[in-house]
Amino acid sequence: MSIEITARHMNSAPEAKAYAEEKCAKLMELFPRVEHIHVIMDVEKHRKMAEIVVQAKNHIRVEASETSDDLVNSVDVAFERAERQLRKLREKVQDHRVKLDEPQS
Repeated sequence: MSIEITARHMNSAPEAKAYAEEKCAKLMELFPRVEHIHVIMDVEKHRKMAEIVVQAKNHIRVEASETSDDLVNSVDVAFERAERQLRKLREKVQDHRVKLDEPQS
């Protein structure tokens, strides 16, 4: 389970990187099948962008991005979107059918 954080067009922002690492750790706790998380933070003039790419087992790949005026807000919204996608995929995989006790002949 690896976490990769990339900061583009920014001087090193340790508080933003630390915040993103906290969010990654939380996401890995909620979804143990996650293998790799790549967080890309970018700044263009006044826009702050955050993009999250999550790789999980069974060839699951989830991408989420957000653009706003605040980098922390962008990271929050992008992680919420990625988490929502992972929850939806997990619900699809789970079997919700009722098991019958009677043997079929």
